[in-house]
Amino acid sequence: MSVDRSAAPVAPVAARNAHTLKPRQLIMMGLGSAIGAGLFLGSGVGVQLAGPAVLLSYLVAGALVIIVMHALGEMAAARPNRGAFSVYAADALGPTAGATVGWLWWVQLVIVIAAEAVGAAGLLATLWPSLSVPALALLFMAAFTVVNLLGVRNFGEFEFWFAIIKVAAIVAFILVGVALLLGWLPDVASPGLSNFTAHGGFAPAGLAGIGAALLVVVFAFGGTEIVAVAAAETEDPERSVARAIRTVAWRIVVFYLGSLSVIVAVVPWTSPALKSPFAAVLQAANIPGAAAAITLVAVVALLSALNANLYGASRMIQSLGQRGEAPAVFGRNDARLVPVTAVLASVLFGFVAAGLELLFPERVLPTLLNIVGSTCLLVWTIALLSQWVLRRRADRAGIRLPFRMSGFPVLTMLALAIVALIFVLLLAGPQTRVQFLSMVALTLVTPTAGAVAGRR
Repeated sequence: MSVDRSAAPVAPVAARNAHTLKPRQLIMMGLGSAIGAGLFLGSGVGVQLAGPAVLLSYLVAGALVIIVMHALGEMAAARPNRGAFSVYAADALGPTAGATVGWLWWVQLVIVIAAEAVGAAGLLATLWPSLSVPALALLFMAAFTVVNLLGVRNFGEFEFWFAIIKVAAIVAFILVGVALLLGWLPDVASPGLSNFTAHGGFAPAGLAGIGAALLVVVFAFGGTEIVAVAAAETEDPERSVARAIRTVAWRIVVFYLGSLSVIVAVVPWTSPALKSPFAAVLQAANIPGAAAAITLVAVVALLSALNANLYGASRMIQSLGQRGEAPAVFGRNDARLVPVTAVLASVLFGFVAAGLELLFPERVLPTLLNIVGSTCLLVWTIALLSQWVLRRRADRAGIRLPFRMSGFPVLTMLALAIVALIFVLLLAGPQTRVQFLSMVALTLVTPTAGAVAGRR
């Protein structure tokens, strides 16, 4: 993208990054970040809202994510930097925009870290009630703090194997579902495809249901933008990012649509069993221990997200510190090029929030998550606008880009239109309106808070 060094004081920093992430780790990180507990446990909510037509919601959300990933990939390949879309926004739209989106993303991640630790602990406690949820939550955060402090190579390897487990679980699930539908399982009758049209038809709730499901579905894809952050610490980022984007994009669609097609075909959209959709399918297939297995996979998904979010949050606040948008101490690396202070600052809030949630169950984290619930959409919007500006700037200057997003500018405009539609849906719904307005308020406050922090 544009390489105006005079307006980009972070440029030298990129050169000091440790390129220790392997391309395979980046690919699996991108894939794993889009496959979280939202798929394993939350996909049933979308089915209940839209019926079988939830597949259309996933198609729209999947298309949006693929375009955003390509836009981010184009910028990251041209200028790998730990601040990623925050740096690109500063180049394209000015330093205030860059600092705002960076701080918003950081706040979102540190809140989500706490939620994931408490969530994973709670899920394990459902299998083994004797386990202490508070102790487990704190143990998880402490363990992954150590992983992140040991260096990016260790982080990358952890994320690689976490993603492998999640991908293997999805592939196995789809294969079992196909076998069930084809009648290949012994002593289990195939439900056929009647559930696609029974119980009120393919779209029992109409366009309203598809729109409501879209709001649920789109947030399940949050986190894919971490690929742009990790690009700065990947071997041969120009080629690695392009390969990761191309590989991850189609696999996300296949895995999500494949899983949801099986769920919709096997479990009626009116069934209360959709509270745990994967377990419902495996139980229909007469697979023993289904509920426990899916619970453990969901725990892995949450811990993987915790690990990745801690990494992403620490790199973002480090970049902010290096640009003078956060205290300078956060911008420093140790001898192993690990931003120790940034890691500790990112996890500290998580410890506090998790502690408060455990003292006041179902009160602290839901409120915090509601405030930052729409932040990923704002990040995507700023990323798309930045790519629009920087791509046009590069084309005018005749700059060769190592990775060019196909279909520009039409696809960028399409993605912005989809995001605008989602914002309208958020504002129109009485339950989601508070979330949207909270995000707007946080966005307006963030530049001032960031400016104050940067002076320290």
